[in-house]
Amino acid sequence: MTAATHSTLFPQVPDSADAVLEGLDPEQREVATALHGPVCVLAGAGTGKTRAITHRIAYGVRAGILHPSSVLAVTFTNRAAGEMRGRLRQLGAGGVQARTFHSAALRQLQYFWPKAIGGSLPRLVDRKLQLVADAAAACRIRLDRGELRDVTAEIEWSKVTQTVPADYAPAAAKAGRESPRDPAEIAQLYAAYEDVKRERSVIDFEDVLLLTVAVLQDRHDIAEQIRAQYQHFVVDEYQDVSPLQQRLLELWLGERDSLCVVGDASQTIYSFTGATPDHLLDFRTRHPGATVVKLVRDYRSTPQVVHLANGLLAQARGRAADHRLELVSQRAAGPEPVYAEYTDEPAEAEGAARRIREFIDSGVPASEIAVLFRTNAQSETYEQALADAGVPYQLRGAERFFDRPEVRKAGIALRGAARFGGNDSLLDDVVDLPSQVRAVLSGEGWTTQPPAGSGAVRERWESLAALVNLAQDFAAATPGATLADLVAELDERANAQHAPTVQGVTLASLHSAKGLEWDVVFLVGVAEGMMPITYAKTDEQIEEERRLLYVGVTRAREHLHVSWALSRSPGGRPSRRPSRFLDGLRPGSTATTGRTSAGGAGGIERGIPGTRGSAPKRAQRVPARCRVCGRTLTDPGEMKLMRCDGCPSDMNEGLYERLREWRADQARSSGQPAFCVFTDRTLMAIAESAPDDERELARIPGVGMRKLTRYGADVLAICAGQSLAESADQD
Repeated sequence: MTAATHSTLFPQVPDSADAVLEGLDPEQREVATALHGPVCVLAGAGTGKTRAITHRIAYGVRAGILHPSSVLAVTFTNRAAGEMRGRLRQLGAGGVQARTFHSAALRQLQYFWPKAIGGSLPRLVDRKLQLVADAAAACRIRLDRGELRDVTAEIEWSKVTQTVPADYAPAAAKAGRESPRDPAEIAQLYAAYEDVKRERSVIDFEDVLLLTVAVLQDRHDIAEQIRAQYQHFVVDEYQDVSPLQQRLLELWLGERDSLCVVGDASQTIYSFTGATPDHLLDFRTRHPGATVVKLVRDYRSTPQVVHLANGLLAQARGRAADHRLELVSQRAAGPEPVYAEYTDEPAEAEGAARRIREFIDSGVPASEIAVLFRTNAQSETYEQALADAGVPYQLRGAERFFDRPEVRKAGIALRGAARFGGNDSLLDDVVDLPSQVRAVLSGEGWTTQPPAGSGAVRERWESLAALVNLAQDFAAATPGATLADLVAELDERANAQHAPTVQGVTLASLHSAKGLEWDVVFLVGVAEGMMPITYAKTDEQIEEERRLLYVGVTRAREHLHVSWALSRSPGGRPSRRPSRFLDGLRPGSTATTGRTSAGGAGGIERGIPGTRGSAPKRAQRVPARCRVCGRTLTDPGEMKLMRCDGCPSDMNEGLYERLREWRADQARSSGQPAFCVFTDRTLMAIAESAPDDERELARIPGVGMRKLTRYGADVLAICAGQSLAESADQD
């Protein structure tokens, strides 16, 4: 290891307090040196908030103002706490406690329980589902696994908002929550759940906070002992604090004001868990003399990405919007965001996969690329498209589509129905494949209308609906297909996704992408009904959806692609429209709010002819150009050929005919239509380019990874003028 490499991996500890401040910008330095009294840091995305607060703690320790053991830094994830501890050690401030709320509270509760209550702390359960199931059984209420998860989420929300069972119904109504079951039933289950815990002498994670609060409120001697230990508090992601966490923080502080909070109201996206930005926004009201510092210098994203992010918030409404931060990029100019409209969702996924393939081929590591979507149910289409394009991927924050319990169970049901065939009474009088699938999956919880709310039941329904949609698409592409054919297709798709994908493109929901960043980000499905999601009804819910899109935009360092589809499936009615959040921001659109628009920068990429709206300036990013005349191509058929229909073809007619004969043989032997092997356009594209190897063949639109694996050797042999027998002999 060279000296330079060693210094990069193991930075030298600053030799003085003043050295800790080196490299900070003026606002970060102001945060680092504000060590007395309450401090509120309003930090936008990518502005270096973690750097600012860790240097603040380190400066205080190195200057002798703060003792390491007297500082408690609190954040929301173990990953963030670990990162903070690592940075503090590198700055010479080892010994500072950096923990999550739950970790800090549990440590205190374990230490003081014998003194406050007597005996040992009850056992902490890490999963509530079985307890909730037992509570439901005691109430004679039957819950399936999805409903168990949803009821559990309601119990957790109630506890972090300090709502007792008797008050659940009015509290949920006031908060605008859509209960997964009758509110009276939820309250009954909540009360029974608490009874089960008491009978078994166990506690859950919310109890850790509740019991710590109770001990500190009832035992002033213990509260004073903790306050003597911790003199200074730092709270990161303060916009995500729940009422219960805020109460615990107040008890830790007592009458003191040695507190520094850091947050951004525009990144509040977890209100469904009880988080609220009110504590951040009310900080100056509770602490009139507080020092307030705004961090707006964005070191993460290019000016083009920041411009779009600012534009999204400029159209926002509500209290959080009134306190938005106008970011100022500190990076060099980069490419404009690209907006792409597609005919349908599979075309959108294929378009994203194609562009991702181009990025990887140009040298961008796959790990620096992300595809972000609103719901986990959207992942399957992109998993398949990336697999077909030979692009490795990893799914973050959710199970792979075919690994989800409801999908596995549905697969078993479909396989059983296919095996019994006409002997299954469920399928009596059901002729076409999509209807058969709907009949089978109705027994697994699929309904024609989605359930209300946004919990596990909705997620499970979305997964089953994806299978129903897949069956419709498969039947349309393969006339005469049977249920057994569909099961084989599902098995093939599942197997294609089990390849190693450790260093791959990240597939993630917008919620699970919080706190992460990539060089290239694809925001997909940005259409009405998905962004904002259909069940976002109130103004507050709509604005949280806007903030969720803002979080997605600010994950991108340099390249940002925003796309939507006009219909769900090929041939569907093009009834969708781009998200209202893009009005006035994407080229050719106008703002739908009275606020000033942030402008219309960005390039348009058209996945279909006749994209609505026209760009105010020449598109900077396009899918393809005609290799003969150079005209921009927008028609999918022309894009396959890489030339206009009217431009002369250099196709090898003999090769084309040999390919057609081979395709006919393949179709007959497999019992499927010829176009399911390769379409005419794809054969024409192959005959025009006459690829020499698999890499060249894979670049031709319509030749996915599965078809390359299945047919590639034959096609390349035909292109080389060999007979298939000769090719087999050479192998």
